[in-house]
Amino acid sequence: MNKLVPDNFEVPEILETEHYRLRMLTIHDVLKDYLAVISSTKQLINRFGDGGTWPKGLTIEQNLIDLGWHQKEFENRTSFAYTVVSLDDSEVLGCFYIYPSKSKEYCADIFLWYKECHIGEPKDEELFDHIRRWIDKDWPFKKVHYAGRK
Repeated sequence: MNKLVPDNFEVPEILETEHYRLRMLTIHDVLKDYLAVISSTKQLINRFGDGGTWPKGLTIEQNLIDLGWHQKEFENRTSFAYTVVSLDDSEVLGCFYIYPSKSKEYCADIFLWYKECHIGEPKDEELFDHIRRWIDKDWPFKKVHYAGRK
């Protein structure tokens, strides 16, 4: 299996803008993440292109397991999950994931979701633009696929 990033690559810990902060998703985010996920169930179903129904029926315990898995994969450098939080860390606004691509055409598949109540706000597209620039500037990928984005 090919590595997502080289061993000597220093994984960025934080991306901060004037409206939000992206940082590693951890088990300590379980409650705020759960509330954001549950409030965004409609847009998240099948967001990851696997035909699944996640997060329908998700419990907080299952979310804790998911977050633990994401945290471990981040630490192992096999995938990277970032939570998008307000600057005061009081609210989870969404999540951003970097996975090894399933296609030989790309180095990575990138998924992003923004809390449903904020979709369509200027900050939604602004977040995507910030992430795209961050990936281009600070990550070692030659070509990425932004799932569900143009």
